[in-house]
Amino acid sequence: MHRSQTNTDMAILGRVLEPNKATLAPEAARAFLALDFTAADKDRMRDLSAKAREGTLTAREQAEINDYERVGHLISLMQSKARRSLKSRGRANGKAKTR
Repeated sequence: MHRSQTNTDMAILGRVLEPNKATLAPEAARAFLALDFTAADKDRMRDLSAKAREGTLTAREQAEINDYERVGHLISLMQSKARRSLKSRGRANGKAKTR
């Protein structure tokens, strides 16, 4: 079975999450924005990235780096929705955007 570009796992998840819609409660949005990889995972990703640049990744390591990439995309989608939700909430409450 051939998967089209628009039906990859991340494309499907993107349609489910609808990151451009500001529908999260502020508490949920803040929780999503707090998500991050652990220090150990960041170290592992750096190691895998170095091996990828050297061209020495094993098949298992390639699968692992692909998993990290997918999780990173998921976090990005969730955080995009969170930022949009908080920004929209601020406008709905009559607050101006501050930096």
